[in-house]
Amino acid sequence: MAADVGTRAFTLVASAVRVVASLVAVVIVVHAVFTFFEANPANSLVSAAASVRRDLGWFTVDLFRPSDPKTGETVNAALAALIWVVAGNLVSRLLTRLAPSPSRS
Repeated sequence: MAADVGTRAFTLVASAVRVVASLVAVVIVVHAVFTFFEANPANSLVSAAASVRRDLGWFTVDLFRPSDPKTGETVNAALAALIWVVAGNLVSRLLTRLAPSPSRS
């Protein structure tokens, strides 16, 4: 019974990790779309997406630097989103594997 609770807890945490990573990725992709289509940076939604990109996608800023800065930021932000999804799924799978085996009674 205790292993069942532990298994459920690990599964719940693994799901939460996957959902949070996916949500971060979605916001970063939204920022990439806003950047590509030159959305108004003074808009609060655009500003919030840019803030998430800056705080949680910093690791790909200026990674690729094509001649068009708009294209560069779009590609770099999309790459950050992809990394968030892949990392979230890997951590989620690891947590699921670390879960105690359910007892059979």
